[in-house]
Amino acid sequence: MKTMMKIALVATTALVAGAAQADEVIFAHGSNPGNPRYVAAEKWAEVYAACTDGADTVNVAPSATMGDDVEMLTSATAGVIQVTANSQGAMSQIVPEIGLLGLPFLFQDLPAAWAVLDGDVGAMLDERAQNSGLKILGFWDNGIRNVTHVEKTVAEPADLKGMKIRTPPDQMTIDIFEALGASPAPLAWSELPSALQSGVFDGQENPLTNIYTAKLHTITPYVTLTGHKYESTPVVAGLAWWSGLDEAHRQCLLDATAEAGKLQRRLSQEGDETLRPKMEAEGATFAEADHAAYVEATKAVYDKYAEQYPQLVDALRSATAAGN
Repeated sequence: MKTMMKIALVATTALVAGAAQADEVIFAHGSNPGNPRYVAAEKWAEVYAACTDGADTVNVAPSATMGDDVEMLTSATAGVIQVTANSQGAMSQIVPEIGLLGLPFLFQDLPAAWAVLDGDVGAMLDERAQNSGLKILGFWDNGIRNVTHVEKTVAEPADLKGMKIRTPPDQMTIDIFEALGASPAPLAWSELPSALQSGVFDGQENPLTNIYTAKLHTITPYVTLTGHKYESTPVVAGLAWWSGLDEAHRQCLLDATAEAGKLQRRLSQEGDETLRPKMEAEGATFAEADHAAYVEATKAVYDKYAEQYPQLVDALRSATAAGN
């Protein structure tokens, strides 16, 4: 309620000031200090302000201070904020096709995912987003995801049976864990630590970077490297605001997103490669998953989405196979 009152107050202030084309750009996201998204947002602000020769300033609103991801997308559409580094799950509620990036075991590694997002598939998703009032400026990273549990590792799909697992608000993730026999339920990221501590969930799934920076490994110290799906971080502007900008400002937005995105992706990949020993030193226990068993257990998820979106699923498979 407090968040919605804050959004309403900002909206009223913007309307009174006639600030549809505000010189101050609000860039909102949900990550805390230390997370690659947080670092990249600060870089984005620096690059964008410099590109506009100081004509525009950026107010970075981190840590879900402007609401959760769904609320931030709503605010971007309404012109309350201008840009948000958001989540694939929240975006999939507006643009269902973006959820297909999370098909189980679609991408072998992060560079493979980035190559697809930076090509025709990314352009196709932007076109669909614009039909819903949003402009995708680019895709940052939200990693290949793994499962953490309060008391055991889950090397085999059978180990997940009945597990109460938190997911983002993303139907694809819910479908994956239902196929694996778990009991998934969505919850906002900002509410996750307290929900784990209170026993509402047995565990959760995220890339190592998110797990470490949010200290989730201290609550759910059993980490299984399932690698079950990929998620992006779409950087999104409100289409009405974007449409009112001149070409120079539009290019500044795209350039800032691309430059900060290089930093964000690099930090995300480094986290995947270096965080395991740090987490183990802090008490986490790691296990490898039976990859073949997990792939087999989630085949039905592909069947469901191939029936709903045959063209886009084929395009994703082709792009992944081609490496572009």
